[in-house]
Amino acid sequence: MTVPKLELRAIGNTGLKLSTVGFGASPLGSVFGPVSESDAVASVSEAFRLGINFFDTSPYYGATLSEKMLGKGLKALGVPRNEYIVSTKCGRYREGFDFSAERVTKSINESLERLQLDYVDIFQCHDIEFGSLDQIVNETIPALQKLKEAGKIRFIGITGLPLDIFTYVLDRVPPGTVDVMLSYCHYSINDSTLEDLLPYLKTKGVGVISASPLAMGLLTEFGPPEWHPASPELKSACQAAALYCKEKGKNISKLAMQYSLSNKDISSVLVGMNSVEQVEENVAAATELALFGKDHETLAEVEAILKPVKNQTWPSGI
Repeated sequence: MTVPKLELRAIGNTGLKLSTVGFGASPLGSVFGPVSESDAVASVSEAFRLGINFFDTSPYYGATLSEKMLGKGLKALGVPRNEYIVSTKCGRYREGFDFSAERVTKSINESLERLQLDYVDIFQCHDIEFGSLDQIVNETIPALQKLKEAGKIRFIGITGLPLDIFTYVLDRVPPGTVDVMLSYCHYSINDSTLEDLLPYLKTKGVGVISASPLAMGLLTEFGPPEWHPASPELKSACQAAALYCKEKGKNISKLAMQYSLSNKDISSVLVGMNSVEQVEENVAAATELALFGKDHETLAEVEAILKPVKNQTWPSGI
């Protein structure tokens, strides 16, 4: 049986085609435990070998370490620059938030140096709900447009947790100014509220990336980290769902990944990876989905368990 290639999907009006599984590089910054340089480079290499062409990072992850590690991994690939798509971010740093034109302009130069690149494909304002949305509209995005003209970035994006921040900004900038949005924790089995926004984003010509299909650890057998902001009720429902899957010989993380990958209006599902094993697991989930489709029976049971807490979110505070 031939294994299908990882599907590529167009994103907005950019002309880019992203692999449906995107490589989230925050763990390369040792954010969730130490990651050696050799493991980081091996993960990037294996991801690329298996068809992942989209890599996402930020100077905030591991206080710039993620960008440095990803840069080393990409350089080690030794392939032409146009064979992979890189996004990084600006405005959120270890020292805090700064969306000023001056800071984001300086930020791209620092990021390019760490990534060892001449340009990034997508440059995103990081977690804009923590800044002034009017500043994003009137100062930050115009500064990013200048960077686009200078050839340092190809496309402009915005990211954050609450969904209303996207409509606020997109309703106030000229059409075609923002190319991409990245939402997290709003398109997974327990919360699919991003779905309501997809028709609007399509009319704006904005491409969609969805991150954290495992809801920052809620939809895993190990459960979320201590600091996870979900309510006790949501945590225990997800724990019950994970246990149900385990008893059936299924893995809730794979189910969650496949749920997120199934929506063709989402160009790429970003998931954090820091080992060859994690890369292989995530690509296998996508390959299996392409070959056999979703596990409708288990999914229906899990959705029933999570129904009382469906679309319950938490305040943006991480």
